[in-house]
Amino acid sequence: MTDLEVLDGSPAAPPRDNGELIFEAPWQSRAFGVAADLVASGHFTWNDFREYLIEAISEWEAVESDEQQSWDYYSCWLAALERILTKRSFLDGKEFEIRAAQYASRPHGHDH
Repeated sequence: MTDLEVLDGSPAAPPRDNGELIFEAPWQSRAFGVAADLVASGHFTWNDFREYLIEAISEWEAVESDEQQSWDYYSCWLAALERILTKRSFLDGKEFEIRAAQYASRPHGHDH
């Protein structure tokens, strides 16, 4: 069993089609890759990340249906990633916002 298989079969399982991960937009695969790289680098485990992801999914489910945004697994993934980075003191909230804004302001086609 690979480390990523920890997520399979749980409420945190990534969407798959015929066993392959599904990404509807490039940012989703990037967010997935950042988490995978941080796990591979030993900064946290998939089990650690899964706890944050389940929490983010539970919060989405708890929102009243008339206020609830459309389901988007990777929005929950990104929220979990932001939280674990902040809680583990990789970045404080302000630094995270600054870096996110810098990344978002880059011209199209400049994704690295």
